[in-house]
Amino acid sequence: MKRILDLISARMEEAFLSCGYEARYGKVVLSNRPDLCEYQCNGAMAAAKAYRKKPIDIANEVTDALNGGDEKEKIFSEIKAVMPGFINLRLAGGFLADYLNGMQKEEKLGLEEPGHGETVIVDYGGANVAKPLHVGHLRSAVIGESIRRMGVYLGYHMIGDVHLGDWGLQMGLIIEELRERKPELEYFREGHKGEYPAEPPFTIGELEDIYPSASAKSKADEDFKERAQQATLRLQGGYEPYVAIWKHIMAVSLADLKKNYGNLDVHFDLWKGESDAGPYIPWLLKDLKEKGLARESQGALVVDIAEEGDSKELPPCIVQKSDGAALYATTDLGTMLEREKLYAPKRYIYIADKRQELHYTQIFRVAKKAGYVADKTPMDYIGFGTMNGKDGKPFKTRDGGVMRLEQLIADIEEAVYRRIQENRSVVEDGTGQGPENVAGNQDPAAGEVLSDTAGSGMEMTKEEAMATAKMIGLAALKYGDLSNQAAKDYVFDMERFTSFTGNTGPYILYTIVRIRSILKNYQDGGGDAGSAVILPPVGAAERDLMLELARYNEVMETAFEELAPHKICQYVYGLANAFNGFYRDNKILAQEDAGRQAGWIRLITLVRDVLAAGIGVLGFDAPERM
Repeated sequence: MKRILDLISARMEEAFLSCGYEARYGKVVLSNRPDLCEYQCNGAMAAAKAYRKKPIDIANEVTDALNGGDEKEKIFSEIKAVMPGFINLRLAGGFLADYLNGMQKEEKLGLEEPGHGETVIVDYGGANVAKPLHVGHLRSAVIGESIRRMGVYLGYHMIGDVHLGDWGLQMGLIIEELRERKPELEYFREGHKGEYPAEPPFTIGELEDIYPSASAKSKADEDFKERAQQATLRLQGGYEPYVAIWKHIMAVSLADLKKNYGNLDVHFDLWKGESDAGPYIPWLLKDLKEKGLARESQGALVVDIAEEGDSKELPPCIVQKSDGAALYATTDLGTMLEREKLYAPKRYIYIADKRQELHYTQIFRVAKKAGYVADKTPMDYIGFGTMNGKDGKPFKTRDGGVMRLEQLIADIEEAVYRRIQENRSVVEDGTGQGPENVAGNQDPAAGEVLSDTAGSGMEMTKEEAMATAKMIGLAALKYGDLSNQAAKDYVFDMERFTSFTGNTGPYILYTIVRIRSILKNYQDGGGDAGSAVILPPVGAAERDLMLELARYNEVMETAFEELAPHKICQYVYGLANAFNGFYRDNKILAQEDAGRQAGWIRLITLVRDVLAAGIGVLGFDAPERM
């Protein structure tokens, strides 16, 4: 199903052609002045230069051509040329209603799937093993999961890879710290023969203490640091006892990481790490040398990546340290070789802290210069900003420490649970009015006071309340992050993010649950809108709602093209507001005209489905009740 903007543009292009102008001038855009018009064509301004005419004269010609045909009745209710040469457009109500009825009949609400099964690699997560996930891991996981879901929804074959940090110095640090704590272990006995124990010599709790202790020790003890570096080299060289320890570290860490990512409803298709690139690195270094791309610099091996036209000086990419050790750049390039061999992706998307921009610029250029990735293959890097506390500094615990991600999730769930208790206690006294009153929700004048805050039934068990808090908390956390442009820093505000009002995840969920309740009440009252259709709008609020719905295809496609989940947040928020405005102005369940009522039921059913699709790609779902 074509986007509504494409249908309008196609007719405008025909009009420009009929007047003797190139079709390309007929492009239509959404108006940024909804008080004046709904859509706008600015092509006459550009055409004026090419055809040496006044813009308003061209605009008038095209407008006359459109007004002279029957398209005005079919597509537009108003076509007007205004100075200095804009063409303002308003859609015919029948055309708008027909478009929405078409959406309801189509799979994925008429969304075309531009992906056609093309493989896209999404590299996100990036956690280091042997460390607990903390708030610094949130943005990569949440943004990456949304990008992956958006791509899947649009028909791409998305492969999400966690790309763990499992092969660097932290491994050597853990090995040496473990040696000092438990020197009697078989892994440290010279001449040991036979198998190593199947059970790890540490728990996840012990492992999470070992690494920070070792890290702190390496900063104060040069001898310890040197031993850790040598242990890292021996591990990377395949030294059997250290490989056995590494396998234990991986087994214990992966179980914990999968649990914590699962709590975020973040999922990966691949659980690979830097170590998986190991087999490719010897060939990689050899190939870079043979192609004349790698050169020695102070004992290290580097590749120059600077190009003519660079706006700033870019240092060479180091692919091997002077001691022969691999770096992140080395393993990232090796990972690309593996991905090309196994998956042959048509696009790469990397999500990481924006402070790593230079690193990704370097490895992308090396990959293209060496021919590992085709020149035509897009390689995108989404650099995200920092999640800060109210003091404007990176988010910390109350005592100034780095907050674990599972603690953040628990805190936000607890905050939501308290809100549910507050709302429920108010609802039970029969007022039907919770303290988090969404504009127009439970407006008695609208004729539809729900039997509880949002959803049928006044009672909610503790178990249901906790499960609901979990879903709402996840929405609050993810929406609070994704509603910000990725590159920007933002302030984590627990009170605002968990509010049922304003631009928040809970507000979007509240709207969905509210629609479900209306639909249930309609059905319970004997209503049947199965054969009904959406009718042309009769009021401004209804028209605004229908116009928002019609933008669905365009928003979903554009958001993925631009790798911008925040645009989907903007859309679902705008749609939720439009619905609540419509709901406030119209007594849906009290409407006496059965045909109009059934049409409204079909309309809000489409609103529910579009909102559900939007939050689905953002990475969360709505509960049955709130």
